[in-house]
Amino acid sequence: MRLLYIVLAVILSVSSVLAEAKKLPTSNGEIQLSFSKTVKKVSPAVVNVFSTKIAEQRRSVFGNDPFFNRFFDNQFGAAQSNIQKSLGSGVIVNSTGLLVTNHHVVKGSTKIRVVLTDLREFDARIILEDERTDLAILQIMSNNETFSYLEFADSDNVEVGDLALALGNPYGVGQTVTSGIVSAIARTNVGISDFQFFIQTDAAINPGNSGGALVDSLGRLIGINTAIYSRSGGSNGIGFAIPSNMVKLVVNSSKQGDRVLRPWLGAELQSISHDIALSLGMDKTQGVLIRKLSEDSPLYLADIMPNDVIVAVDSKVVKNKEQLIYLLASQAVGETVYFSVYRGDRILDIDVELIAAPETPARHKTVIKGRAPFAGAEVMNISPAVIEEMTLPLNAAGVIISNIARNSNAHRNGFRVGDIVISVSDQKIELVGDLIQESRHNKRLWHFKYVRNGRITSATIYN
Repeated sequence: MRLLYIVLAVILSVSSVLAEAKKLPTSNGEIQLSFSKTVKKVSPAVVNVFSTKIAEQRRSVFGNDPFFNRFFDNQFGAAQSNIQKSLGSGVIVNSTGLLVTNHHVVKGSTKIRVVLTDLREFDARIILEDERTDLAILQIMSNNETFSYLEFADSDNVEVGDLALALGNPYGVGQTVTSGIVSAIARTNVGISDFQFFIQTDAAINPGNSGGALVDSLGRLIGINTAIYSRSGGSNGIGFAIPSNMVKLVVNSSKQGDRVLRPWLGAELQSISHDIALSLGMDKTQGVLIRKLSEDSPLYLADIMPNDVIVAVDSKVVKNKEQLIYLLASQAVGETVYFSVYRGDRILDIDVELIAAPETPARHKTVIKGRAPFAGAEVMNISPAVIEEMTLPLNAAGVIISNIARNSNAHRNGFRVGDIVISVSDQKIELVGDLIQESRHNKRLWHFKYVRNGRITSATIYN
């Protein structure tokens, strides 16, 4: 009987070895791991983007003297037009030639040229610029041609350790593919855009890769490469991509208009710290505390209150303020989501209908003219939409400076973008029309008040 057991054991062992042998690679093709099929699928949809813009530079009468140029800011001298060219990458996202790239690649462009992998060249036009996400949507100009394009993956399902391939045109050498993994998700404090929530990868990304594709192993778009962490200018294995869910929202917005409509929070928020969690009786240091609410905001209308803590949105755990802003910003206006809110000692699930921030009053963008101290400043009215876009306090009021012309009165007098003018010569400034009216006065001495970084400043200028 013992001999029979031994024979059976030998037979089973041999069978196991034979079965394992069948699993071993039997050819070079099976031995080699290759992403060639994925790359062949993806590469036709990744293009080179060449942009040209004309920048006016002023040649100083002081030459290259740093002392005089520092104090006189090149305001004396002849203006010269200088043609600047930039190189980046882009991703085609539908068959008609709709193209995504980074805003900084095409900002201020007067001409854009797109080159495909088969070396065909096309002009392209900008149909939407969204500086807040550093994204721009272009349309390739063609005669009803059909283009290869990438499908979007759900970036919320991307996990650390997933395979990632980065495609783009680094240093202008031509399309290049690098591979790596997703090193981290939900990266914040990167300082690239208003929405601090990025996919981090160690796939090599270099200058010229901006606007290129970050794809998964199936060739689906999981992000748009936008920046690297580097002291030398080359790749150090830390690259950042804008998640595809955010990209998809901007793409869909481009089909409906020339700007992105995002859900409005209408709230002042604070990430939960350890001390706040203890004071509220929470057992986890995560979530977002609502400090203040606008009375017409969607959260207020849904009966969410100040001192509530948002702990989840549509069952996705909210760890901090940046993640909440991203989750809302990647949703479409008109959708309904449910917030899980910690109040007292219980969790409430509350449906919230997402709406866009009101544009009331209308912006009325105007450049102030004449001899007033703020002449040359572009100003606009403050509405909930402006408060949201420029991250202003909920109670912000007055007229905000949105742009300043170089060498203008406003520039020489030290005004900055973001300053809020609240009074001129003791006259309260509530709307752009009020500031225009006060600017028409021709006087030598000007008294005014403005808000900068939350502080009210009184100033007097001799004009």
